[in-house]
Amino acid sequence: MATHQIRVFGDPVLKRPAAPVTEVDGALAKLVDAMFETMYEAPGVGLAAPQVGVQRRFFVYDIGDGEGPQVMLNPQVVAASGEWLYEEGCLSLPGLAFEMVRPKLVTVQAQDLDGNEVVIEGDELLGRVFLHEIDHLDGVLMLDRLDKAQRKQAMRELREQGMGVLTPGGRKHAL
Repeated sequence: MATHQIRVFGDPVLKRPAAPVTEVDGALAKLVDAMFETMYEAPGVGLAAPQVGVQRRFFVYDIGDGEGPQVMLNPQVVAASGEWLYEEGCLSLPGLAFEMVRPKLVTVQAQDLDGNEVVIEGDELLGRVFLHEIDHLDGVLMLDRLDKAQRKQAMRELREQGMGVLTPGGRKHAL
């Protein structure tokens, strides 16, 4: 199974909301398996379809809690409460991490690969993974959640890494 290239900051696919998953078939199952490989190789704990250039509302995750690799199709947050400050990173923003406050407890409703409805409550790290990946499905990057000073620092670091606007041929140019 081949892994996918993870799209990074500057790729327009990361800023577009993803379309709902309407068909659960073998092709989707193969893509999910490849996304698990890509996520583990990165290494990461979550990976949304837009991060591999697929504009569909699903993500994979595995936070190492013994539950193993999981997938959520068409997820939506149905409840969130509390606050939790945690340093958050993103595979599409390599090398960057920022302390961010997000809800501590999150409940998400979605479908699994068998088409069954699932409702999962995630506390702390799991809840944060849910919110972070659903942001990707909505075309929202972690950068969009930073305050002005953090965002300025992040943009400077991205420029130093040579990340920025992609040319039509897909080559990166610094901002």
